[in-house]
Amino acid sequence: MARGVISLRQSSIARTTRGTLGGARSLSCVAEGCAANFRRRNFRRERRLPRNGRGFTLLELMIVISIILILVAVAVPVYNQSIVRSREAVLRQDLFTLRSVISQYTLDKQKAPQSLDDIIQAGYLRQVPNDPMTGQANWEIVQEDVLLAVDQQEPGITDVHSASNSTASDGTAYSSW
Repeated sequence: MARGVISLRQSSIARTTRGTLGGARSLSCVAEGCAANFRRRNFRRERRLPRNGRGFTLLELMIVISIILILVAVAVPVYNQSIVRSREAVLRQDLFTLRSVISQYTLDKQKAPQSLDDIIQAGYLRQVPNDPMTGQANWEIVQEDVLLAVDQQEPGITDVHSASNSTASDGTAYSSW
């Protein structure tokens, strides 16, 4: 009878191993821990990437990163130079506008403006533009006793320059423009 009980246990163990592992296993295999070894082997296989895998190697990533860094090293100075050129273009345009407005004011009023606020109050400009190099409306005003027009009665502002002490891309000072 003891033999019959053992055989019942053996058959129930064989049934459970057959259901969990998907294949028939003998009782001796279960007793030795074959199922655990089988699971460990399958787990290791699943963790490995296949040869035609979807990942990148460290070498490939390093090459791509170095190419990106080279492109950035070339692009940043070009970008900074374009910003400087655009500020210089705005400075030239603002100086041209201020100088033409000063001469129009002088010819119309027969006197030179005493400050840039006179030009705004007369309606020639809405506001004094900001110096693009300093970011403020702090222009250097040149006042001379020279008369710009024949009918001019009072001296005043004859020219405007940038208040920046920086050097332009052509090597001249912004304050000399």
